Amino acid sequence: MASALTHRVASLCSLGTSRSVPTSRKLTEPFQFRPCNFTLTPVKCASLSISNPAGSFTWDDVEHVSQPEFSWDDRSDLGGFRERIKLCNRGNEFVSEFLPFVVGAEVVGYIHNGFTKHLKDFEDVFVFPRDGSYESGFGYHVGLSPSLRTPEDKTKAVARVVECLGDALIPGIRNELYPVKSSFGSSIVFSLERAAAPYFGIKAYGVHMNGYVERDGEKLLWIGKRSREKSTFPGMLDHLVAGGLPHDVACGENVMKECEEEAGIPRTISSRAIPVGAVSYMDIDGYRFKRDVLFCYDLKLPEDFIPINQDGEVESFKLVPVPQVANIIRRTNFFKSNCSLVIIDFLFRHGYIKPEYDGYLDLLWSLKCGDCS
Repeated sequence: MASALTHRVASLCSLGTSRSVPTSRKLTEPFQFRPCNFTLTPVKCASLSISNPAGSFTWDDVEHVSQPEFSWDDRSDLGGFRERIKLCNRGNEFVSEFLPFVVGAEVVGYIHNGFTKHLKDFEDVFVFPRDGSYESGFGYHVGLSPSLRTPEDKTKAVARVVECLGDALIPGIRNELYPVKSSFGSSIVFSLERAAAPYFGIKAYGVHMNGYVERDGEKLLWIGKRSREKSTFPGMLDHLVAGGLPHDVACGENVMKECEEEAGIPRTISSRAIPVGAVSYMDIDGYRFKRDVLFCYDLKLPEDFIPINQDGEVESFKLVPVPQVANIIRRTNFFKSNCSLVIIDFLFRHGYIKPEYDGYLDLLWSLKCGDCS
């Protein structure tokens, strides 16, 4: 496994005063950032990355850095976008520390060698064959006990292990199941607690939707600021609508469900969301190996639509001209990291990033740094 997966990662990831819209009340008209005629210009300067402690910035900070006149040693080439993509594809030098997780002769994940010591306490659930069938620098791989015959048996047994390991080893347990399978179209071998997914290195899928408005020939994106009570990325900027793809829910249905929960978008509108592709990334952080694929959607919204969060996970929303959203991504780490990939994809598809820019194809290619299958 080590050599094959290392080669895959190496080949894919050599990358070069405002007021918010409260989600608890309706306004007759959305607040907007000051409009600008700025276009992305391919000039090269020293790079800049502004990073506040997670969620500590305000909408005033966001508006300030989004403006074309903002110039803290700024750059207008594609370097800032490349930095955001790299943040989603860290740690490829540690890929050899992971072992294949094999279920039913299919590699469905990768588990860190250090994490396996916790799994070895559950001999009735996990096995560690040394048959040399799968590449591993450690001489063995991880599997499930043959006594676990059905997907339901596997799901219950692994859930018991996750519960026993608890928040100390797997923080943020959500009681939400993700399907475990070798690729998107393959059969589900069992289901796994969402928070545990990166510790077992399974492929996880999600849906992210760009909700935009067209006004006087200009496109504006609705973006949200996550609740400070969120266990992950509290207070960071996010898409209008995004969510993981849980067990037994189709992508289109999940988009409409998330639209209702996160932004109060009725199905009469959300049913018009258009699937436009996917991005992928592979990120290693300690024992965690995220191998994620995000299905991207665009939804053109009515000019007078105001999003209202329904599930308490979003603090506020803003409607921002697309070039200024691009500035926020290029100049800061304000966005939840994987949202940047989906918005960069939007910038390509809507003509904000042009082939004339140095590094255009490399940047486009790097949006699928992960195993997009």
